[in-house]
Amino acid sequence: MYDQILNRLSQFISLNKAEQDFFVSKLIVQECNKKELILQEGQICKYAYFINYGCIRYYYNVDGQENTAQFFFENGWYTDYDSFLTGKPTNQNIETLEKTQLLLLAAKDLQQLYIDIPKFERFGRLMAENAFLGIRQRSEILENQTAEERYLTLMKERPKVFERIPQHYIASYLGIKPPSLSRIRKRIFEHQ
Repeated sequence: MYDQILNRLSQFISLNKAEQDFFVSKLIVQECNKKELILQEGQICKYAYFINYGCIRYYYNVDGQENTAQFFFENGWYTDYDSFLTGKPTNQNIETLEKTQLLLLAAKDLQQLYIDIPKFERFGRLMAENAFLGIRQRSEILENQTAEERYLTLMKERPKVFERIPQHYIASYLGIKPPSLSRIRKRIFEHQ
């Protein structure tokens, strides 16, 4: 159950067996059904989530409409950094899109890992840097690409999204309505 998270962790830091065991002892296993909210707007994000298997999305409610911000799959980490670090309520919603198993690491336990195993500070820094780069890239794509270019970029860089995510969530992620997505798909496939 913990092989995936330890393998993923080893891409950032090297831990001996005792350090691995200590880290694993801090994890909470959460089994989730499809379409289950694991964090809701107004709650405080107390955990970093590692996806052992399954898929999650996070989204915002804007004027009664769900705006999908991102999708995460197995071997991925996610947390609402703002809420996680400050203890303030989140404005995000995190939902499972498939049967999902999460490994949760509490904020207080991560802080303790930083003290007890200083290598985890490097891990925390690298994760924060990766999150920043992902947010920056997403922002640049939304600002500088047409809807069709965003669709093509997503197809090229994240084909798994098209295999596992419903079309209406993909449309929301691209910042368009489902009928616009249908027109883009039709135009692209006619030109192939």
